[in-house]
Amino acid sequence: MRESELFWGASVEEIKRGYIQQGEHYVCLLCGKAMEKGIVFHEDGVYYEAERFMRLHIENTHQSVFDYLIDLDKKLTGLTDHQNRLLRLFYEGKSDADVQKEMGIGSASTIRNHRFILKEKERQAKVFLTMMELLKEKDNYAPVFIDYHKTAKMVDDRYNVTKEENEKLLMKFFPEGTKGQLKTFPPKEKQRLVVLRAVAERFTYETIYGEKEINQILEEVYHDYVLLRRYLIEYGFLDRKPDGSEYWLKK
Repeated sequence: MRESELFWGASVEEIKRGYIQQGEHYVCLLCGKAMEKGIVFHEDGVYYEAERFMRLHIENTHQSVFDYLIDLDKKLTGLTDHQNRLLRLFYEGKSDADVQKEMGIGSASTIRNHRFILKEKERQAKVFLTMMELLKEKDNYAPVFIDYHKTAKMVDDRYNVTKEENEKLLMKFFPEGTKGQLKTFPPKEKQRLVVLRAVAERFTYETIYGEKEINQILEEVYHDYVLLRRYLIEYGFLDRKPDGSEYWLKK
């Protein structure tokens, strides 16, 4: 199962924790890293059992689940830039007076009003989540949509792809299977998304690729590897250093 599917399929409590237990492994919901139960891990002279080491991994790699979530695209969090900054300061333990001073807005009472608005947003989210859970029990005709990756830069209707559509498009553009060559680069945005998701699976997390290496991997997929590389970055699957010397799969 893709890491994004694990994330979007997790409960609120599981996302708060940042990882889930899947079989004999603990899997990080933020990057997909897995740690096998029963294995002792060693770091900086200290030995850790798997679950404790997973918590350490989240702290060292992602700072915290909150830090990871707050950095997601605003179309995923539903937060304005203003609300995002407020939440960051609240999470840092700042008082209303400190937040008002740092942001240079209104007064301490203005900040309290913002807290109230955020609380209203929380209530609305709880009600909506509950309705959606109840809807799942009754809606027998709801299509299964493909989950979009958390590093997506442009979340819009191009992500409106069902699993059935996804499979048909993959068969069309990868007639020999997704490990084979791309027949042609799709002309439509939705089709490009499906193809790029499949291409991104050829890369692994926590691996740094040089420009020559990444070009070789993409050239095995499609002759115009520069085009693929550009769109993988544009759609938020890959990231790179400004000078193009290093590339990596975004988490």
